[in-house]
Amino acid sequence: MYKYTIGIDFGTDSVRALVVSTLDGQEVGTAISFYKRWKDGLFCEASLSQYRQHPLDYLEAMDEVLLQSLGQLSEDIRKNIVGISVDTTGSTPVAVDKTGTPLALLDEFKENPNAMFVLWKDHTANKEAAEINELAHNWHIDYTKYVGGEYSSEWFWAKILHIFRKDEEVRSSAYSWVEHCDWISAFLSGNIDPTQLKRSRCAAGHKAMWHPEFGGLPEEAFFTTLDPLLAGLRERLFTETYTGDVSVGNIDIELANKYGLSPDVKIGVGAFDCHMGAVGANIQPFDFVRVMGTSTCDMVIVDPEIGNKTIVKGICGQVDGSIIAGMVGMEAGQSAYGDYYAWWQNLMLKPVKDLLGEEAASNLLEKLIPYLSEKASLIEVKSTDPVATDWINGRRTPDVNHTLKATFTGLDLSVDAVRFFKMIVEATSFGSRAILERFVTQGIDIKQVVAIGGVAKKSPYVMQTLCDVINMPIKVVKSEQACALGAAINAAVASGLYSDVKTAQKVMSSPIEIEYTPRESKVNIYNTLYQKYLEIGKYSF
Repeated sequence: MYKYTIGIDFGTDSVRALVVSTLDGQEVGTAISFYKRWKDGLFCEASLSQYRQHPLDYLEAMDEVLLQSLGQLSEDIRKNIVGISVDTTGSTPVAVDKTGTPLALLDEFKENPNAMFVLWKDHTANKEAAEINELAHNWHIDYTKYVGGEYSSEWFWAKILHIFRKDEEVRSSAYSWVEHCDWISAFLSGNIDPTQLKRSRCAAGHKAMWHPEFGGLPEEAFFTTLDPLLAGLRERLFTETYTGDVSVGNIDIELANKYGLSPDVKIGVGAFDCHMGAVGANIQPFDFVRVMGTSTCDMVIVDPEIGNKTIVKGICGQVDGSIIAGMVGMEAGQSAYGDYYAWWQNLMLKPVKDLLGEEAASNLLEKLIPYLSEKASLIEVKSTDPVATDWINGRRTPDVNHTLKATFTGLDLSVDAVRFFKMIVEATSFGSRAILERFVTQGIDIKQVVAIGGVAKKSPYVMQTLCDVINMPIKVVKSEQACALGAAINAAVASGLYSDVKTAQKVMSSPIEIEYTPRESKVNIYNTLYQKYLEIGKYSF
């Protein structure tokens, strides 16, 4: 019989819902909603690298996409929906009270950014991350061992410590902290009690230094030595973690009634968007799956026999079960990819908006990047071309350092807007190659590259340049919403329709739509330019 599941994908700017047939992977309903407060730039200060999101943005947008997508369906399909799973950005934690309510949902904190979800790309905790690294590297156990050897300001503990130091009211009211993917799943199930909700193996292992070798989270003495303000928090967090194919329980009855769903619908354990996206892209061992959007996340899975003995330095962690249960998931990525292109677009359009008005700028908004891409594709690539680095929002991988800034070298009066854009696209491609090479040199032999996400689907020039730089074919999956699809696949397993994710993937994952191949005429030139990129990278700015 036809049964259906829903994947809900909480991205940086919006949330998407996808209704999927568990029999053949057909996508039968979808909707998107943009976060209203986030779109207005509220609670963020780019100059400070502060990026916060209000929980109401998530809840309101989720209501919209579920009601819209379900409204597209027949009654027969709606009554045969059996499961829902979510994926979110991460690490995006929030302070909660003893009931599990995010502090920003309380009247006294509703306008306080420190009481909101701290978005993945918030880098206000650079100082705290450095302190964590210094202590961990001199502790009797190096708790950064399985997260690439360096802890990031984008992650759980650095963000918590920064907020605790900055805001005494939030610190005193915060009973616990919960990742976005865990809180939304718990909310859908009607039980947000922080002592009872099921925590994601994906989030805990990659961002919170959780590992079975440590007996879970780092020991209490580590945190109190780091800062006494953290005393007691560890015991109010978690010990056990769960893979995305596990159910947290049935949907909350009030939500079931609101959405017109059966109260028997199962809610799956949440995970990060890139990990779910890899599932939707039918990731196989030694595939390099690139989730290409605002940033990039690069996912690899390997057998535990390999993953538990091969420790890859400078990545965002390796965790047994973070992508698929029974396989070690490895994560890397770049802190800015689509964000880099958007920065250049906004830099060019801001004067237009100021001088000619909002309407004139809006008319150009959708045309500018395609125009720049088309013109850049016609420029001959030369070994003497200018070279940039890709660290405009810091460097995530390899070897995290979010204090780094982007660098542009070799500029002269011949460099116009198109050539500058070409330099940015090449910089993001060089950064991607550096990540690939880190896996290979550390003993993880990549077999193929698979791409998903908005950039992969919409930017042929970017994809062909990347293909030439890495000198490997790149396969792009067909689904527009591979992350939501991966969540729907996990929901099918959590609902008991399939025994495991690998089985569900065979019938539900997305096929390949297009494949890019390297152009020999470009490969050698890009090899030369890449060496210049590496030389520039030896200097810190």
